Amino acid sequence: MAAYKYQMNIRNILPATLRNFPDQEIVYQDQKRFTFKEFYDRVGRIGNALVNLGVKPGDKVAVLDWDTNHYMESYYAVPMIGAVLHTVNIRYPPELIFYTMQHAEDKYVIIRDEFVPIIEKAAQLFDFIKGWIIYSDKNEEVKTILTPNYNYEDLLSSSEPIDFPDLDENTQATIFYTSGTTGLPKGVTFSHRNLVLHATALAMAVHKEPLYVTDKDVFMSLVPMFHVHSWGLPYVTMITGNKYVLPGRYDVKKILELIKNEHVSLSLMVPSILYMILTHPDVENYGKYLEGWKVVIGGAALPKGLAKMAEKYGINTIGGYGLSETCPVLTIALFTDKIKKMRDEERFEYKISTGIPIPFVNIRVVDSLDKDVPWDNNTIGEIVVRAPWLTGEYYKDPEKTEQLWKNGWLHTGDLAVVDSLGYIHIVDREKDAVKSGGEFIPSLLLENIVSEIPEVGEVALVGKPDPKWGERPILFVTTKKPITKEKIYEHLNRYIETGRVQKWWLPDDVIFIDSMPKTSTGKIDKKELRKNL
Repeated sequence: MAAYKYQMNIRNILPATLRNFPDQEIVYQDQKRFTFKEFYDRVGRIGNALVNLGVKPGDKVAVLDWDTNHYMESYYAVPMIGAVLHTVNIRYPPELIFYTMQHAEDKYVIIRDEFVPIIEKAAQLFDFIKGWIIYSDKNEEVKTILTPNYNYEDLLSSSEPIDFPDLDENTQATIFYTSGTTGLPKGVTFSHRNLVLHATALAMAVHKEPLYVTDKDVFMSLVPMFHVHSWGLPYVTMITGNKYVLPGRYDVKKILELIKNEHVSLSLMVPSILYMILTHPDVENYGKYLEGWKVVIGGAALPKGLAKMAEKYGINTIGGYGLSETCPVLTIALFTDKIKKMRDEERFEYKISTGIPIPFVNIRVVDSLDKDVPWDNNTIGEIVVRAPWLTGEYYKDPEKTEQLWKNGWLHTGDLAVVDSLGYIHIVDREKDAVKSGGEFIPSLLLENIVSEIPEVGEVALVGKPDPKWGERPILFVTTKKPITKEKIYEHLNRYIETGRVQKWWLPDDVIFIDSMPKTSTGKIDKKELRKNL
């Protein structure tokens, strides 16, 4: 008999987990608690119910939900029966929700009750859906014109757990759509192998300094489950055996309560979420519960001012990097042996950088001729990457796929420099870059410097068309306390004197605004800011 060929599929994550950590908890807000063993039983039952409804291998199953236990169950049950999980961006306007579901060719939908009315407004357009699986937190009957419809909990309770098939690791597991800064959102797909290897590498990386994750840490991702697999944490927790907390719909007060009551010690998020937490009027009441909280920031650069603000509460903020097309994590600002020997202030600068590649990631910063830039912390190039979990394509878009994978490397569109120790520092997104007189102005560096001013809240630098220079930089700022433009320029001029900032980089104007426009994934939307110029 031939040797068993092991498949890197999601099912094969679970035997060791269930053997070693059967009583570990998954917690949904203050409403529900399940042990890992109970969770797997529910996954098996809903998986069987989906098969009995008619879900076939390769069928797309959409989910419209906040970060709940039902979503977590779908993360496992849908791919493990051989179907494809479509994590629908519920912050899209209705027309884009329809577009992505139609483009993905969804056949079944798991939907929270509060999203039903949104779909009902255009119910006739969703004639391609074969079944609607609806739930409410109170398991109440939801009356709807969507047909055929089923109650999630009724399906689960009337089914026996399925014996999941041992799928080929290259079977497609997920699809979701990029936030689409230009044009329509693009679909990206990932296989079981992609997800398992990504989670494995991430589980290895988080044990390193300065994260030092142990089995006592409690995880709570504050990246929506519809966005890039919640950065992989729902799969990592099953590998590491850590308690996992699901916050539901994001509410800062409830998040602070969960940190307090569940002893949350590791979270992932974009900078704007951390800023909302730190500026919440009740944050001082939770100070002792925030101390020691480890926060990995991605999706946008980690501003130094925000990191210093967090440090006052004893929060340990660490930079990370990835994008929708990369599953997403590529780098985390972990410490190498040389960094560990530095003074605290020097290490702080590295801790908030883009970081270094996690295991299995081959990352380069290249010039226009595809040559690696020198490690001089000055020469700007584009980040290109190879890793075993990158998307193979933009779904149904061969032209953009070819651009993405030019020369056999995935092109991120992110501009960066590399310092003498090999740490990457992103200076701009190619599409957001300000190019003045043919030269790039590093907007992230300037944003970072301005963020250090105590009165400043959030900062964004964008380019304004200029007849002479092509573009000139304009700075948008929100404030925590009153501040003048002159004080901001004085702060920037001090960096000119040290040589860190060039005089021609100074913004032509500083515009104060009440709040920053945000994309559907919580990042500052520079496209909207440019409309004000």
